[in-house]
Amino acid sequence: MAAARERLLVAATELVARAGWSGASVTAVAAAAEMSVGSVYQHFSSKSALVCEVFRRAAAQEVVLLSAVAAVAVPADLMDVLEAAGAGGSDGSPDEGGADGAGAGAGVTLSVVHGGEPGKRFAAVAGDGRETAREVGDPVDRLVLAVALFTRRALARRGLTHALLVGPSDPAAEVERLIFRRRYRDVFAVLVGEGVEAGILPVQDPMMSATALTGAIGEVVVGPLSMAEELPRDGRDVEWIVRAVVAMALRCVGAGPMVRGWGSAEAAHG
Repeated sequence: MAAARERLLVAATELVARAGWSGASVTAVAAAAEMSVGSVYQHFSSKSALVCEVFRRAAAQEVVLLSAVAAVAVPADLMDVLEAAGAGGSDGSPDEGGADGAGAGAGVTLSVVHGGEPGKRFAAVAGDGRETAREVGDPVDRLVLAVALFTRRALARRGLTHALLVGPSDPAAEVERLIFRRRYRDVFAVLVGEGVEAGILPVQDPMMSATALTGAIGEVVVGPLSMAEELPRDGRDVEWIVRAVVAMALRCVGAGPMVRGWGSAEAAHG
């Protein structure tokens, strides 16, 4: 039963990434999973229930990754979601991955994120990952890492990211979207707050700045006013976009020039 449910969720996630939430009809999901429509309803009471589970799992993976990179505590309920999905492996998105490894699972190698020692990992389930992240530098350095990772993954997994952040969806999924957008915001707010307390950022309302930052990044990489279709997904061409978004983020919170954060936290991608 668990294996069949997983097949349905993977198939639904692939359809959402390719065609948006409207493409993940019960009939389409059943066909993609090579199962009957009746089998879908054995595992999910409705399309809304299926859509919400797809949303919850995919978004949880992103928030856990962002939290680990930023060295911010990971909410226990998100780890429960990933553990139920099989300890945070791939979410099945067809546009997952990229030359920079942005499509990794719940653990991201430090060499991928900031050129650290290969073999070490940001393990979201362990405190060691957060401590390693703190070795990167101060809150602004960690903000650089978080924004850069968020941007790279959004570009590498554009279809799924669009669905998670802005794509038209089921009303029930809209509730999940609001919850997870707030979680993204909360990660940035912690870093801004720590920066203010340390005296390396000007006095500001961390939550307000983080809200603006979350919305701005989403607008650039997947929003309706973005140039998303023209943006590259991976490789060297993506780095100018990442640098530009990081620079915008630093200006948003009143940090120093981009080279300050980039030199310490993103040297491997310079």
